[in-house]
Amino acid sequence: MDVDWFHRSWPPAEQDNALVEARNIAAVWECYRSVGPRQLVMCGVIGTEVDRERCAAAVGCSVRMVRLTADADIIRKRLRGRYSASQRSALEWHLERCDEIAARLEAADLDELVIDTSTLGPHEVAERVVRHFGLLDVCLP
Repeated sequence: MDVDWFHRSWPPAEQDNALVEARNIAAVWECYRSVGPRQLVMCGVIGTEVDRERCAAAVGCSVRMVRLTADADIIRKRLRGRYSASQRSALEWHLERCDEIAARLEAADLDELVIDTSTLGPHEVAERVVRHFGLLDVCLP
């Protein structure tokens, strides 16, 4: 699940977006669980223990965190490739804050695993994650 999609609305929610996000994640995960999936991978920014506890409550299980890092220049290049010209303000927001967010997440030290993705492709990152959690034989052929 890409956590960002669970709090996007227009106009923005009058209440705390984090609460809207948690409620939406809980509803979608319950739907998935009702038809079989038992493993959940979420991507998003969890910067405090309170955030992690809210996320764990939403999905009904503990949250084991993996932080993906990369060199600053690579992060900026990836961000530029993610946004279209019409999304310029969102790109600028992320470019201005990416160093601060990375430092804040490192200082929070909530991670079970940290992977430097500077030279890795998505498949290699995924393989390291499932290997760490002992799921390699279950997930990959």
